[in-house]
Amino acid sequence: PPQPPEAALPTIYAITPTYSRPVQKAELTRLANTFRQVARLHWILVEDAAARSELVRRFVAAAGLPCTHLHVPTPRRYKRPGLPRATEQRNAGLAWLRQRHQHLPPPQPGVLFFADDDNTYSLELFQEMRTTRKVSVWPVGLVGGRRYERPVVENGKVVGWYTGWRADRPFAIDMAGFAVSLQVILSHPKAVFKRRGSQPGMQESDFLKQITTVEELEPKANNCTKVLVWHTRTEKVNLANEPKYRLDTVNIEV
Repeated sequence: PPQPPEAALPTIYAITPTYSRPVQKAELTRLANTFRQVARLHWILVEDAAARSELVRRFVAAAGLPCTHLHVPTPRRYKRPGLPRATEQRNAGLAWLRQRHQHLPPPQPGVLFFADDDNTYSLELFQEMRTTRKVSVWPVGLVGGRRYERPVVENGKVVGWYTGWRADRPFAIDMAGFAVSLQVILSHPKAVFKRRGSQPGMQESDFLKQITTVEELEPKANNCTKVLVWHTRTEKVNLANEPKYRLDTVNIEV
């Protein structure tokens, strides 16, 4: 069907937590290559660091995307295995979004999406989420120990969850499996990702409980029967032959 003019499209705000590791630039490059093909997308890139790194600063400057580069460190006590990750970074993105729009008059059309940098995204996904009225949902591939997880839909309504882990969660969904209207984010200023009392794998539920109900969810991707995002992750890099001290005559950023 004919597409509306780009200026009439709601802006998609993609919050991406990132942290320093050997594959960081490679994964950000893959994500930026996708985002460049999406109309009216604003990237909120949040480093897990006490200061902006030169690597990410240079990357953002050359990315050719509307991008806000933030940073906030995860407290050391929360970096233990088994604890939720990227909480502070996602909350920093939410705070920036609310601060930017708090003095602007409504309506402010927009959609928020939590786009982790280790996923693979179909361009069709962004077309689907852009019509989100409150909270939209869809399947995620290669997650939870299964080929996919998805909301179960009957008569256009979410009635349950096809998942390989803790189907009793209020919202048994991956972080990449939902989008939220900007108006919902602005009308619930205290809705954030929680540290205290939140268990691994429960942050999605803890957040969504603050802003919606299962009955209100909007199924996308052909009633949640198409996978448009995959939790691919990058293979752990083998650096067994990396010298302890730099031997090359040039310093190359990877």
